[in-house]
Amino acid sequence: MQAAVAVTPARIPELLLGLATVRPVFLWGAPGIGKSSLVREFAESLGLECVSLLGTQLAPEDLIGVPQIRDGRSVFCPPEAIARDEPYCLFLDELNAATPDVQKAFYSLILDRRIGDYELPKGSIVIGAGNRSTDNALARPIASALVNRLTHVHLEASCSDWLVWAADNGIHPWITDHLTDRPDHLWSKPPKTEEPFSTPRSWHMLSDALHSFGRDLDEDTLKVLAHGTLTPAHATAFCGYVKIVRSRFGIDAVIKGDARWPHRLEDRDLLYYLAESFRGRLVKELPATKEHMSANGRQTAYRAKSLLVQLAEISVEVAQTVIAPDSDGNPVLPSWFLVEAARDMPRLVEARR
Repeated sequence: MQAAVAVTPARIPELLLGLATVRPVFLWGAPGIGKSSLVREFAESLGLECVSLLGTQLAPEDLIGVPQIRDGRSVFCPPEAIARDEPYCLFLDELNAATPDVQKAFYSLILDRRIGDYELPKGSIVIGAGNRSTDNALARPIASALVNRLTHVHLEASCSDWLVWAADNGIHPWITDHLTDRPDHLWSKPPKTEEPFSTPRSWHMLSDALHSFGRDLDEDTLKVLAHGTLTPAHATAFCGYVKIVRSRFGIDAVIKGDARWPHRLEDRDLLYYLAESFRGRLVKELPATKEHMSANGRQTAYRAKSLLVQLAEISVEVAQTVIAPDSDGNPVLPSWFLVEAARDMPRLVEARR
């Protein structure tokens, strides 16, 4: 299912309060962006126990129950996990990954809040969640009858929302500081190959690992942890950031001339990180046009070209990342600066062809 309108995690409690208390709701979103946590926190805010059923681990009889003979008639007894006396939040996780027979078994529970003769206690809420097929996750088509029984809310990752949550949940300061500077690294689209990718969940996992290793964490182990949880490019950038934190070596020192670009092969991750930081600084400080450019602007442009030359002497590939277009092929830096860079450093342009 494609999202016509998507919301950030900060909007979810308000929406669920108005929706889930009157009708069943289905949360759509990419893997690892916090759907399950949001549901549990919402249930807790209402004072309701959250009972999770995982669609991929259920059979129809797990919902309908098993028959018993009473007075010569068969009566289906719903499972204890569902049949409760007090109101609760029934969370149907990975509902769209369940088999069609299991999805069908949910129909009456979702719409009528009933399984056989058992009816959910008044005040109970029903919330489903699932990943999208476009995220290379296990997902089956949902029948129109089930789609029509739910209100659908599409969730998107928000770094600002996640950082607010992280501040109250013990996320490692290296991670919160890094993502404050690089909010675009919080989430990446799931790859088509079997490799780690960045999500709020994977950053949380990395935070737990960093806390576990503590101050004795060495550089090689850090690389193992980062590349084992994050998108490769994000892992490299994060390792470079940590190296800066530990060495007090930053882009400001390079721009001011107090330090040179790192040139050792083992510092390549640091070089990539500084190049990304340099690119971000130029986006902020270079004017869109040269007309009426201030003296400070001319000095910034001159220094930038000088630093690009120095960077290209170490690695043309890394220098190329500074002037590269965005993922859609649109220029990020001002066109006049790119023209001058191509004139002064033609090999950078040649390397991109």
